[in-house]
Amino acid sequence: MAEPATLGTVAAVDAIKERTGGVGYLEGPRGGRPRRVLTAHNVVLYGTLLVIAAYFLLPLWVMLVTSFKTMDEIRQGNIFAPPTEFTIFPWIKAWAQACTGINCDGLSRGFWNSVYILVPSVVVSIAVASVSGYTLANWRFKGSEAIFTILILGAFIPYQVMIYPIAILLGKVGLFGSLWGLVVVHTIFGMPLNVLLFRNYFSSVPEELFKAARVDGAGFWGIFFRIMLPMSLPIFVVSMIIQITGIWNDFLFGVIYTSNERYPMTVQLNNIVNSVQGTKEYNVNMAATLLTGLVPLAVYFASGKLFVRGIAAGAVKG
Repeated sequence: MAEPATLGTVAAVDAIKERTGGVGYLEGPRGGRPRRVLTAHNVVLYGTLLVIAAYFLLPLWVMLVTSFKTMDEIRQGNIFAPPTEFTIFPWIKAWAQACTGINCDGLSRGFWNSVYILVPSVVVSIAVASVSGYTLANWRFKGSEAIFTILILGAFIPYQVMIYPIAILLGKVGLFGSLWGLVVVHTIFGMPLNVLLFRNYFSSVPEELFKAARVDGAGFWGIFFRIMLPMSLPIFVVSMIIQITGIWNDFLFGVIYTSNERYPMTVQLNNIVNSVQGTKEYNVNMAATLLTGLVPLAVYFASGKLFVRGIAAGAVKG
């Protein structure tokens, strides 16, 4: 006769098997073996990423905390410590009071000059490049490949080679030293790369859509506005980010082709930081640098996912 403990064990096993569909407690766990998190590969990988992140973020941290410190606290050293006496006066002075020569209006004038340069340059260059890329991708004509090759070569010509010829041309047409002259320069120099991006992106669109639209009677502009344009948000974002960052961060063209009252924000920043008047105010310089970089950073963070999608779609087919 079986012992009561044995009978109880068998009954428990039978109950477990009945609940688990016959699995019971005798079968071990299923699935792949868990991977260890702390491996040599992960340590090296994440350690490298942390070092790279610190390399880029540490200067930004120093700039940020310094911009909120007083000059007395800055002179005490310890540039990595957060401010003990928080102040926003350096930001106010950098925006509206910092002096460059006889002008003491800070970055505000340069900011609005940059806006006046940026908006028409981005709108015109993207509009022309999108239509040009659409034409080269879907409406082939005799000599289209030669034109595309010339545009590609233009993207690799160093800017410095063109400085003097452009200055002569702007002087001939009366645009040298004006904001509109700089708009023309940025629009022209942004065309080759943007045409390449749009042409590759439109080439990746299935040709059947284009042919079906032609059969339905759609023409050049009908296909562009009704079919291509609604599908092209990622590549437009890519082009917009490239143009905004390139134009906003430009210093060379701004300092050459504009005059004192029409300097863009980057030139104003250089004049403030390198000013020889009075005491070197590091907190104001840091605040001015951060203010100058806010616009491209805001644009990129607001549309970063679309940027990655568009750059991938516009770079895989040519």
